[in-house]
Amino acid sequence: MYVRLFSAIWLLLCAWLAVVAWGFQAPFAYDPVGPRAYPLQLLGLMGAGSLWLIIKPGMLEQRLDVPMALRSALCVVVLLAYALTFELLGFVVSTALATFALGLLFTGRPLPCAISAVLMGVLLYSLFDLLLDVPLPLGLLDAFVES
Repeated sequence: MYVRLFSAIWLLLCAWLAVVAWGFQAPFAYDPVGPRAYPLQLLGLMGAGSLWLIIKPGMLEQRLDVPMALRSALCVVVLLAYALTFELLGFVVSTALATFALGLLFTGRPLPCAISAVLMGVLLYSLFDLLLDVPLPLGLLDAFVES
């Protein structure tokens, strides 16, 4: 019941944000797609997921228990901490810490979580910096990298 209610609210929010995002215009043409494509794609995916949760059979049997609610709240706290430490610690360190914390939160073992967290931070930074040419903050690692 709560999942369907949340999904319906989220679907309405996605629809409203899509209306807002439709009006995104760039002051100059820097790319042929424009600034509205990415938000509309994300909102479309979130809306489709919400719609699936609304019409999915068998949702009434699921109950929200205390451990699940606590894990969900801790997940939100970890993601908030990730957003707040992104500039200060840099992309690699903050991504590694968030990945490690989320891995442990979802019952991962510490060593595989640590290995995957470091790989995730380094490989995603390499992908964004080298292949996609997206500048990301280095934070603590700025002293180790030559400019």
